[in-house]
Amino acid sequence: QVQLVESGGGLVQPGGSLRLSCAASGRSFGSYFMGWFRQAPGKEREFVAIISGGSSWTRSADSVKGRYTISRDNAKNTVFLQMNSLKPEDTAVYYCAATQRFPGGSSYYRMSEYDYWGQGTQVTVSS
Repeated sequence: QVQLVESGGGLVQPGGSLRLSCAASGRSFGSYFMGWFRQAPGKEREFVAIISGGSSWTRSADSVKGRYTISRDNAKNTVFLQMNSLKPEDTAVYYCAATQRFPGGSSYYRMSEYDYWGQGTQVTVSS
């Protein structure tokens, strides 16, 4: 049983930065792969980034590579998403997700791989 709560969203100008946090409740946080997804109005929820329990393995979507960094602090049961050089097309509700199973190398982008989800936090990029 894992409960996830995102925070840190808000309004930011193009080119600006935000850091999102996802606080987890439950045992064995360090054994979970943690992911970030986002959903813009009228669009399907899409993969953003994933990190392994020990932070040794990460992947990110092409649309955010070089701009976003996923990290975690297992002592605080928290995963982060540092977002830099933000663009208007980054505007979306951002969701945190967790899975204890290793996602296939070509499957981590699928929502169906994740068992637990947070409620989401709004990120708006606008001048």
